[in-house]
Amino acid sequence: MKLLITVRYVGTRYCGYQVQPNGPTVQAALCAAAEALFGFPCDIVGCSRTDSGVHAECFCATISRRGEDYLPTNVPVERIPRALCRHLPEDIAVWGAKWVPPSFHARYDVLEKVYTYRIWNRHERDPFLADRAWHYPCPISDAQFSAMRDAAQRYVGEHDFAAFMAQGSSVTSTVRTVTAASVERQGDLILFRVAANGFLYNMVRIMAGTLIAVAEGKIAPDEIDDILCSRDRNRAGITAPACGLCLSQVVYSPEFCI
Repeated sequence: MKLLITVRYVGTRYCGYQVQPNGPTVQAALCAAAEALFGFPCDIVGCSRTDSGVHAECFCATISRRGEDYLPTNVPVERIPRALCRHLPEDIAVWGAKWVPPSFHARYDVLEKVYTYRIWNRHERDPFLADRAWHYPCPISDAQFSAMRDAAQRYVGEHDFAAFMAQGSSVTSTVRTVTAASVERQGDLILFRVAANGFLYNMVRIMAGTLIAVAEGKIAPDEIDDILCSRDRNRAGITAPACGLCLSQVVYSPEFCI
């Protein structure tokens, strides 16, 4: 059996999830912690590849012995999260663990992912949200906010999201199904939430940047449909900063939920 874990991390000081030769990564930290706990090198397979500076409230990954599809250990599964945390830095924590079959794949068995993008909309910056939200100081009026909500709804459905993908990306298909997209206000904090069966490189950050362009009057809400059809990255908004993005939820079949 493999071990499926849920992880929370602040991505500010990491070069993304996946191991990189030029800096610290979340995957490298998890590999080191797993080897320290179990006594042998482990393979860590994540549900996604979050970028540098991106955070996760619920990231899922499997642990198995290096080159194998099982994890031999006598440590009770309920104790593994705390045991791994003892070997992890303060900005990474394991919150849950569950045994899954060898055939389970942390990435390919995902049914849906939910991302949240946070925008701090106030003239003054908030030190407590530094590196956790995009500081956008220009006031967004109720009318502008309503336009953002209208635009977000146009993301919902099965579309070709090539216009919302970083240029130069190499993928087999740019078609994705967005099941929900919403924009809400919590005081001065604006939250853009989007759920889909998969995401392209920088897709959520470009969606967020496009919503700000809508608020600024540069793009009308009903232009989202034309931008999607155009498949032209230059017609969408800017790529919003990584600091505001957080992976909020990963959905599997009920039997794999922790």
